Amino acid sequence: MSPIRKEVVIGDCRLILGDCLEVLPTLGWFDLCLTDPPYGIGEDGGRFRGRKGQNIKVLPKGNWDSQTPDKIAFDYICSCSEEQVIWGGNYFTDKLPPSKGWLYWQKLMGGDFADGELAWTSRDKALREFTCCPKGKGGLHPTQKPVEVMSWCLNFFPSAETIVDPFMGSGTTGVACAKRGLRFTGVELHEPYFDIACERIRKAYAQPDMFVEASKPVHEQTSMFSEDAA
Repeated sequence: MSPIRKEVVIGDCRLILGDCLEVLPTLGWFDLCLTDPPYGIGEDGGRFRGRKGQNIKVLPKGNWDSQTPDKIAFDYICSCSEEQVIWGGNYFTDKLPPSKGWLYWQKLMGGDFADGELAWTSRDKALREFTCCPKGKGGLHPTQKPVEVMSWCLNFFPSAETIVDPFMGSGTTGVACAKRGLRFTGVELHEPYFDIACERIRKAYAQPDMFVEASKPVHEQTSMFSEDAA
């Protein structure tokens, strides 16, 4: 039985619907894993307070953020990629080796919200900070990050050409990669977010980074895998 329930290829982005614990070991090697796993703090939908300039928003309530991923997920990430950036790394310190190359996103949200978020990285470099306030009326995913944050992360790995995100969510990492002309593979367990990611990446290809020349014409291919597939 294939662990891939559905697969969509848009340009240089391969999007997979399935459980990353089953899918990731089958995908091969990547230059970089840039991902944002569940933090285990219950931020998985429902009624959200307004963040700076936003109103109260209600997103579908899930049950995917009740605990952090198992250590084996982080082992797979580190064994399938040359370099790693894992947002929420402070929640996974018992599952990751020590690092001095942390990244810090300063959010400028005010009130009783956290001042920012931390990413564990495999970089043997000093900690770096990026300031970016979330804009608009909130995202399509409860923990969606701005594309600018993921694009900033990519700046630290200029030689990385193949990127994987095993916790793809609404596809922000894929959007950042599409705009840069990078090859991206994303895995998402929940189909509504998978569909959102596909649509966002389609739109990203329609509006690429003006400084990046598209590597090839954008084609889309969809493959469906039934539960009976070998």
